[in-house]
Amino acid sequence: MSQFRQQLLEYASSLKLGDDFLRRSMNEGFSGGEKKRNEILQMLALSPKLAILDEIDSGLDVDGLKTIATSLYHYNEVNKSASIILITHYARILKYLKPDFVHVMVEGKIVKSGKMGLAKEIEEKGYQSLRNVIARNEVTKQSNLSS
Repeated sequence: MSQFRQQLLEYASSLKLGDDFLRRSMNEGFSGGEKKRNEILQMLALSPKLAILDEIDSGLDVDGLKTIATSLYHYNEVNKSASIILITHYARILKYLKPDFVHVMVEGKIVKSGKMGLAKEIEEKGYQSLRNVIARNEVTKQSNLSS
């Protein structure tokens, strides 16, 4: 067995994907969780310097979320020079991962940046409190421009 195939089988096993998974056609008949784990399997196999994961936590049950988060955490520990941009609408995956930075985007623009505390604040208060602050800042900015 090739070294690559052996490594791929190990990655699949760590993601709780059976041996038969690798023989199936790409995404054919996959459940939502299998599709998400397949994305992570590809990331592990390719070992990119930068991975952009868009809503990797959506549609996952608690066990699937833990499996993916554990794999991401391990990848980050082994590949110190790699970076992961994790796009999510929910802080639940952040219970298992510790991001270096948290950025909030509204209408395609980063409107606030911070550490893990920012994600916790949004989880507790919701995005509306942040939108109110942004709206007040816009009014102040417009007022200053017209003065």
